[in-house]
Amino acid sequence: MTEHETPKAEHTAESQAGHKEAGDDRSRHAGGPAPGDTAGQEPPGQEDGEQVGTGIETAGVAEVAIPELVIISGMSGAGRSTAAKCLEDLGWFVVDNLPPALIPTMVELGARSQGNVARIAVVVDVRGRRFFDNLRDSLADLAVKGVTRRIVFLESSDDALVRRFESVRRPHPLQGDGRIVDGIDAERELLRELRGDADLVIDTSSLNVHELRAKMDAQFAGDEEPELRATVMSFGFKYGLPVDADLVVDMRFLPNPHWVPELRPYTGLNEEVSAYVFNQPGAKEFLDRYAELLQLIAAGYRREGKRYVTIAVGCTGGKHRSVATSEKLAARLASQGVETVIVHRDMGRE
Repeated sequence: MTEHETPKAEHTAESQAGHKEAGDDRSRHAGGPAPGDTAGQEPPGQEDGEQVGTGIETAGVAEVAIPELVIISGMSGAGRSTAAKCLEDLGWFVVDNLPPALIPTMVELGARSQGNVARIAVVVDVRGRRFFDNLRDSLADLAVKGVTRRIVFLESSDDALVRRFESVRRPHPLQGDGRIVDGIDAERELLRELRGDADLVIDTSSLNVHELRAKMDAQFAGDEEPELRATVMSFGFKYGLPVDADLVVDMRFLPNPHWVPELRPYTGLNEEVSAYVFNQPGAKEFLDRYAELLQLIAAGYRREGKRYVTIAVGCTGGKHRSVATSEKLAARLASQGVETVIVHRDMGRE
């Protein structure tokens, strides 16, 4: 971590008041636990006379294996370090704060490793126009060489970022003589184009460290990557829409268990609450039809090369209807072979 790195992992994805710690029911895999972690590996040195690049054959040697590449970027304080540590725990070779111009060189070194460095994650901190131009040139160079890369962008609200910087009493790297919000505005403008090119955007405004790790595990754990990975997130409309949602479902057309005294203390994880929700007229039919619609949408996502989808399921407070529906919907997706992680964003806030 450099001297300008954002608040440490404990602060990169703050928990909201009333949130539970790791091991609770707010974030977990619908399709089972992630595989065991492995340690990262150091890339071997360069050998004299060996050709570099991707898809290049040396005399008498099979074609060079191209490493898998993930570029982690995003707002300072949004959790880049936590995301990088998660990939490192999953066996990725992680390079923090690598100048963008050196990314193609890093990929070439990985290609020479004879498969020892098969997955590379690079954390890119774009703090100026020149750095951004270098990153754009590097991405174009990788495309010409046929290197497949994915960009993970860590996003967060201004309020959350200000709280995180103030909690560790550190200035924003771009604020200069101004305020923290001035640095955030400048960085957001610099990263606008990169955010638009991202394959995966994760909003960490209301996530704690464990929930961010669960999201990263859902996307990158395992030796074989599924065709499509989904995050099903319950939320309360009164706390705001998740900014990283691809699809939003509104369950407020069903009666609210909050007004049933014996059900009010419980959540949608409770069997009686779930039974109450799905015994309402139209509830089961809605779930069946929406699951069918998701099959159609998923097929289109696969054709377009989209690997990740976040489905946000909302009700008034994010405690009863949205939680029960998210559980049922995630189970449907898992049964269809879609690796799914469940996040109950606002459960426990009341």
